[in-house]
Formats: sequence, structure tokens, C-alpha cells
Amino acid sequence: MLIASQLEPTYARTVYPCFDEPAMKATFNIRIIHDPSYVALSNMPAIDVSEMKDENGSLWTVTTFNTSLKMSTYLTAFVICDFDYVTRTERGNEIRIWARKEAIKNGYGDYALNITGPIFSFLEDLLNVSYPLPKTDLVALPDFGAGAMENWGLMTFQESSLMYLPSDKFTSRKAVIAIIVSHELGHQACEMLRHFFFLFKWFGNLVTMSWWNDLWLNEGLASYFEYLGATFVEPKLSLDKIFYDHVVQPVLSEDNEIGVRSLSESEDKIKGSFSLMSLFDSITYNKGASITWMLSGFLTEKLFIRALTSYLKEFSFSNANQDDLWTHIQMVVDAQDEVHLPASVKQIMDSWTCQNGFPVLTLNLTTGTISQEQLFNKKNENSTDSYNNTWIIPISWMRNGSSQPLIWLDKSSNVFPEMQVSEYDWILLNVNLTGYYRVNYDQLNLKRLARLLENDPKAIPAVSRCQLIDDAFALTQFGYMQIETALELTKYLAREDELFVWNAVLLNLVPENLEGTLKNYEVYPLLKRYLLKRMLPIYHYYAGFIRQNIDALEDDYFAQVYLEKLFATACWLGLQDCLDLSSELYAKWMDHPEYKIPFLIRRTVCCYGVAGGGEKEWNFAWEMYNHTDSTKEDRDILLSAMSCAKESWLLYRYLQYGLSDTLFSSNCTSVIILYVATKDIGHRIAWEFVTENWPLLSERYGKELLHDVLKDMGRFVNTDVQIQELQVFYNTTLEEDERVAATLLLEFTKSENMERRELLIRVANWLQKNIDD
Repeated sequence: MLIASQLEPTYARTVYPCFDEPAMKATFNIRIIHDPSYVALSNMPAIDVSEMKDENGSLWTVTTFNTSLKMSTYLTAFVICDFDYVTRTERGNEIRIWARKEAIKNGYGDYALNITGPIFSFLEDLLNVSYPLPKTDLVALPDFGAGAMENWGLMTFQESSLMYLPSDKFTSRKAVIAIIVSHELGHQACEMLRHFFFLFKWFGNLVTMSWWNDLWLNEGLASYFEYLGATFVEPKLSLDKIFYDHVVQPVLSEDNEIGVRSLSESEDKIKGSFSLMSLFDSITYNKGASITWMLSGFLTEKLFIRALTSYLKEFSFSNANQDDLWTHIQMVVDAQDEVHLPASVKQIMDSWTCQNGFPVLTLNLTTGTISQEQLFNKKNENSTDSYNNTWIIPISWMRNGSSQPLIWLDKSSNVFPEMQVSEYDWILLNVNLTGYYRVNYDQLNLKRLARLLENDPKAIPAVSRCQLIDDAFALTQFGYMQIETALELTKYLAREDELFVWNAVLLNLVPENLEGTLKNYEVYPLLKRYLLKRMLPIYHYYAGFIRQNIDALEDDYFAQVYLEKLFATACWLGLQDCLDLSSELYAKWMDHPEYKIPFLIRRTVCCYGVAGGGEKEWNFAWEMYNHTDSTKEDRDILLSAMSCAKESWLLYRYLQYGLSDTLFSSNCTSVIILYVATKDIGHRIAWEFVTENWPLLSERYGKELLHDVLKDMGRFVNTDVQIQELQVFYNTTLEEDERVAATLLLEFTKSENMERRELLIRVANWLQKNIDD
């Protein structure tokens, strides 16, 4: 048994009567009456533990806690558990990591304990603010929906976000823990300044946003500082690469959909708990952090930290809104003469926080003109929104490899004489993604950049190479650029040795949800020749480590996160060495079940080990899936691997197993169907299976399964005959409301498939011409 509270945003009112608003702060006296075999934790240290009897004579323990500091209701917290802990003291602050007894005994809490104190000290020194509590508890909860929560003095985490197995040598696990711990500690000291990564709650606890519409001040600033804290305790992580990869690039791809809100909304727009919960999203966390990164970049980190320190001191134990922060930054800017801004801090920052979306900049090399417009989908003719937003944009840039002074664009377009260059020069804007926008170059500059990449890829920093490719493919998707132009930038890839750049390329050329579909198009054999030729150097480099010494990659964060995608693509493209290596490692596991396939490529090896074998290999995966001590992660890998079989009868048998409620829990059934449906030979088998067993599936799993299956099936629907077949199925089996929804989905998929087909024909034509370059 375990009790843990999660009161953000408005759940404190369900625990005790209160005015549950972030601006209303109070001190809290908490007392918990609990079973004597448990321990009670709250925000403050316990000051008294006594006993009492109830009317039946049963004995209870009463734990009374010290009066809390002045804080918002959503930060009050309690945990009642029978956990154990490890502890150390840092600068007078007692730090305890709590977890299940066996986890603590096995040392799983030690890594979190070792980094928590140093991150605290780093943040205190950086911000020149002392941490005001005498103790900090971090609790690892076996089941916790929020990921992590910054309750003052009593932080709660999912187990996987806090526990580190000493036997696991790889830094990617450490990095995730360092980032999340760092995020929550950041909140601890600044109640002004959660999804996946949690850091800076000095912002939030000491200074709180006045109301939830400025939530980004808590979470965005925290998400920015989490990367500073994490790279401080794990110096081998590259700050700019990891920040681009985790924060900026993912939110850029989400923040251009119509209807996405702005970072700071007016109060009256956000009422009621439903819309409050929807604020805890990637706009708040990642866009907030990206805007903070940009702000720190153009102010310089020194001025930014100076302004934050002054802001924290003025508003500690009270509330602030974003204008208060801008005022403090303005005061610091006015007091110096190194950094000059084109407008007030408020005007600049409001253009980023109060408007939705972000700009795309277009550079014309011949005239030296840079223009801006809001990024929107030019292919969408129904778009009636007016896109006349303008931003005040800091532009970092380089010419021929040397950095130039920062320039500003504060209207829709401007001529910059320094951008008019001779015929051999090249220009790169938004170096290392310091600004939150995409860049569209004219043909002339793109040709020069593509040629430069082929001759000397290192002339462009790694983050900028990644961004150049990602921007080009995103702009293709939105109708700003031709696909052929984006593909020109991939010719150099045989010389690309950064896995995180390769990952951006592969996500654009071989999206995971289309692997099965792409196999059925004429583009596949061409892509195979074109890509494999360029992938071989980096593939063989990493295959060498896998064969000889995988431990040598323990500090290579991006190898741990992205090697899987590279290997999976190599095997999917039929690279013999990759297929052989997978069969070899899988066979080794079959011969010695205690052997562990390297986790960096475990999913790929299991899939292609099953695919390259027959019944024996499939049965081994099934046996290991049912093994009592296999972890949740390994079971998921095997669930997927069993759908990789190349013999139809094995797939059919697997689907039949999926129907059995004794072999699988109900939520596995739909996962099995979807795994089989997305494989190139499996989708037909899955479709026949679903139609044959529809009454049973429908009764058991209802509309949700139907929606998922039809969505996945739709990707393989290309001919009128197939569409007709689906339509007949809808008409005969579905209720009217389901039929309408499914037909709409089918229409959407049909037009998406037609568009994809046209695009793939163009890609195939380009590959045909460039395959031997």
C-alpha cells in the first residue's frame, strides 16, 4: 500500500478546504495519522511522532510536521509508505532518496543521491539565492501519472525517472535522471520560474506565477535550467546538441498546427480545470524553454542570470507575472552598455509569448533581403486565418564559416547590405539554433551550402547541419520548398559522422510509421541503393563496437539513443551485414538465455532475429516473453519482435494467441494487431483477421481498437478496390455514428495516400538521377 499526493493544478481543494489559487499563499501545519508500520512524509521535517488509540483500541502513529514556508496550495504534499532511504547532507540541507526497500538495498537510489546535492549547489551559486528548506525528500513511486512533481521539500518521481541500476553502464539512463532531477530542483528555489523532462523549480516554488496563464514562467524556465544542471553533473553531455534534440526540434514540429495556442494566454481564456490541464504540454515546457534559451542568447548568460537573481529576490514567497520578469531584465539592460536591443524587452518578448506559432525567415542572397512570415501550411487552401504576425527576431549568422555580429529583424522585411555576397560566399542564419524559427534559403545559397557539405561538412556546426536538414524537409511539407531541393542536402551524408544528424535525416526519409508502406513502392529499391552507400561508413564504425567492445560506447549519449534507428534502417534496407549481425546475436541468446543482447540495438536484433529464422526462433521469443523475470521493456520488445516473422502462418497463429485472454491482458491484443498490421507482409493478414473476428473484438475492445486498427490499415489503402473493400466492411459492421467517423478517416487517409504517392514518384525520379553520385 502507498499513498502519494499530486495536487497541481487544482486538486488541493479535494484534500482540504482552501482557496486553491496559485496567488493565494499561506503557511501550512500538517499532521498525519497513519498505520504504525508506515512512515509519513510531507513538505517539512517531522517535529513530533506520538501514538494514539482509536475507539476500537487500535494503535495509530501521529506524525506532526513543522510549519511550512509561505507557499501555494498546489505545492503541499504528503506520502505515506513503507519505503527505505539513502541520505547525505549538502550545505546543511538533508537530502533523502526514498524508494522500495529492495531498490534502495540494491543501490538504485545512489546515483540520484550523488547528483542532487551538487545540482542544488550549482543552482544556488548560479542564481545567488539560498535554498530555504532544511530538508529535501525525493520519492520514487512505482506508479505515478505525472512523471515528476516539484512539491516543495517533497518531490515525487516515477521510478524510472529516479532509479539507476549500477549494472547499467550507459549514460543515456543517467542523462534522463539528471535532467528530470535537475528540472524539479530548479523549481525548488523559484516558485515562478512537467510531459517528460523536469528541472527548474526555484522557478515556481519561491516565486509563483500569479495565475495559470503564465504557467510557462514556472515550467519553461525550469525546462531551460534543467539542461544547465544536467550538463553540470554530466559534463560529457553536449548542452547545445541535447537541448536542440530534446527541446527545440520536437516543439518546432508541433507549434505550427492551426489552433495551437500562444505561450502566454489571457486569463479569461483559461477557465475550468479541463483547460488548465491542457496547459501542461510541450508549448509550455519546450517552447517556454526555447524562448528562454533565445533570450539568454541575445542578452548573454551573465546579464540574464543577473536579471533573474534580482527578480527572484524581489518576488520571493510571492507571485509575479511575465511583465514583472521583463521589468527586471529591462533594469539590468539599462544599467550597462555592452548589449543594445532594438526595442524594449517587453516588446521583444511579447512578440514571442503572446502570439501563436513562429516565423519562417527567407533570405535572398542577391539582394541581401531577409523577410519574415508566420509559418503555415501553404498547401492547405482552406486556411482562412490571417497571418500578418511579425516578431522582433535576433539573427545569429555566419559568413564563410566565421561568426558575424548579431542582427535584428523587427519588421516584415529588411535589406542587410552585409548579406549581399560574392559568388563564392555562403551564409548560414540562426547558428546553432539560438532563435526559435525556421530558415528558408534561396536556391543560390542552398546550392552553395549543399556543395560545402560535400566538400567540408565540419565547416557547419553539427547542430546547424541537423537544423538545415530538418528545416528543409519541414518547409517541403508546408509548401515553401521543393522536395528535390531538400534531397540535395543529403548527398554529402557518407561524410556525416554525427548520429544525431543521421537521426534527423532518417526520421524525414524513413518515418517509422511508413516503413511497411514504403516497401510497397518503387522508391524502395532506389532508396536502398542511395542510402546504404552513404550509411556504410557510420554503420561499420558502430558495428565494430557492437562486435568487439560495446562498453566503449558508455559515454556516447547519442549512440545510446539513436543507434537503434540507424541499425533498424540498415536492416530494413536489407544490408546483409546488419541481417547477419542480428541473426548472430539472436542465436547467441537462444544458445545462452542468460546472455543479454546489447540494449542499444535489442529491439532491432530481436525483430530481425525472428524475421531471419522460422518457427524455432519465433517460439524462443514467445518463451522469453512468458519468462517470469523479463522486464516490462523486454516484454514490449518481444511483443513487437514476434510480429516480424516472415511466414504468414506464424503471424496468423500470433494473432490467434492475441485473442486468448489467458495468454494476454486485453490491452496487449490491440497492440499485437497493430504490430502485425504495420509490417509489410502482415497488414493483409491482420486485416483478414480483424474482419473475421470482428464481433468478438468489437465486444471486447470497442471503438478505441477499431479507430486504431482502421487508422493503421488506412495507410496501406491505395487502390479504389481496397477502399471499396473497407467501405463495404464499414457499412455491414458498424453503427451509424462509428460509420460516419470511419468514413471521414478513410477519406482523409485516401487523400493523404494520393499526396504521398505523388511525392514518392518525385523522390523516385530524383533518386534515379542521383543514385550514382
